[in-house]
Amino acid sequence: METKVEIVYKPDRSTKRRQPIFIATVPAGFPSPAADYEEGKLDLNRHLIRNPAATFFVRVTGDSMLNAGIHGGDLLVVDRSIEPRDKSVVIAVVNGELTVKRIRIRRNKVTLVAENDAYRSQEIDEKTEFEVWGVVTNVIHAL
Repeated sequence: METKVEIVYKPDRSTKRRQPIFIATVPAGFPSPAADYEEGKLDLNRHLIRNPAATFFVRVTGDSMLNAGIHGGDLLVVDRSIEPRDKSVVIAVVNGELTVKRIRIRRNKVTLVAENDAYRSQEIDEKTEFEVWGVVTNVIHAL
C-alpha cells in the first residue's frame, strides 16, 4: 500500500511534561543504577519542534517508506519552514492527495521516490498538481 497521510495534527505546546534525562549511555546488558547521572528534565516539544508556528504532525498509512524507517501508523513531525532539498523526506500534495516521499531534485526535475522497491518513483511534470507541504524532521513509532 502506498504511504499516505491519514490524519493531520497541530502541536499542543500548552502542556508541560518534563521527563528526566540521563547523561550516561545505557548498555543492552545488565542494568545499573542511573540516578547519579540525572542531568535534568527533557521536554519532547522542545526537542522535536524547532518552529512551533510552522510545525504539524501527520499519521501515515501504508508501507512505501519502510526503508526510510517510516511505518504505517507512525506519527511524523513536519516543519513547513524548512526548504525541501534533494533527498529530504517530504509531505506533498500530488493530484489532490497527501503523500510521504523522498524528494529528488536534479537538473530542474523533481521526482518523488518511494523507499520500498515494490513501488515506482513518480516524476513531477507540468501536468501534475504538486505542492510540498513540509519537510519531515522526526518519526515517532512504537517498538
